[in-house]
Amino acid sequence: MITAHLPSGYVLGRTAQRYGVHPWLMPAALIGAVLPDLDLIWFYLVDNRAIHHHHYWVHIPFFWFVVWLPTMLVLHRWKPRWLPPARAFFVGILLHLLLDTVAGDIAWGVPLTDQLFHLFTVPATQSHFVLSYILHWTFSFELMIWALAIYLYAKAKL
Repeated sequence: MITAHLPSGYVLGRTAQRYGVHPWLMPAALIGAVLPDLDLIWFYLVDNRAIHHHHYWVHIPFFWFVVWLPTMLVLHRWKPRWLPPARAFFVGILLHLLLDTVAGDIAWGVPLTDQLFHLFTVPATQSHFVLSYILHWTFSFELMIWALAIYLYAKAKL
């Protein structure tokens, strides 16, 4: 996914708001849905694109599992009011990783294997990978997510 992480977080946040009222539900869903791509700052400014950013720890599902479990246990014990936004945050991260798996490589098997998984391969048919991706049929998933987010936003404003 190139553009649909933020709108997918919006769809998640709107859905989460149906099941509970908490002022941090939407921000948590939005932040979780885009957080793994903050590694692009390191990728472009420090690493000089030496290693694809999906190899960094923020794109490794096992890392988030290791963070999720104690976080949820601590919140359950001492701050249960923060469980709904925490769930939205971690589901946003999971959603990000699932969307990246459509046409990008994600290491779902870590720590058992380093193998990267993707559902579809986008061949390099254009001079730039972004053009190849936008012109590939899988980009229609992004357009559908955008359409759903816009629909939910418009519906909320009526």
